Amino acid sequence: MAFNEILAERVRDLFVDQPDLTEQKMFGGLAFLLSGNMADGISGNSLMVRVGADNYEAALAEPGVDVFEKTGNPMRGWVLASPEIIGSDDGLAAWVDRGATIAKTLPPK
Repeated sequence: MAFNEILAERVRDLFVDQPDLTEQKMFGGLAFLLSGNMADGISGNSLMVRVGADNYEAALAEPGVDVFEKTGNPMRGWVLASPEIIGSDDGLAAWVDRGATIAKTLPPK
């Protein structure tokens, strides 16, 4: 699946002050990694967000959030934020920040 290049640019703009940011094509989309740990990614027109295992069920209960699956298996700790909830700059920033916050708690790779 191709990823939305415009969404990728919007996410890049939010990570502009992160010197440890890298990008990698992954899961048929584009992943954004902080110190080697994936924080967020783009799958089609949606944002993959690392919410962590402890926040997973609560995140799934939010409107516009769905399970992120790889090869038909749900990836616990990861969700897909729909285009509707990341359409605004504030909505996108909030979800990108959620993923970045979790990734920053992990040891660098």
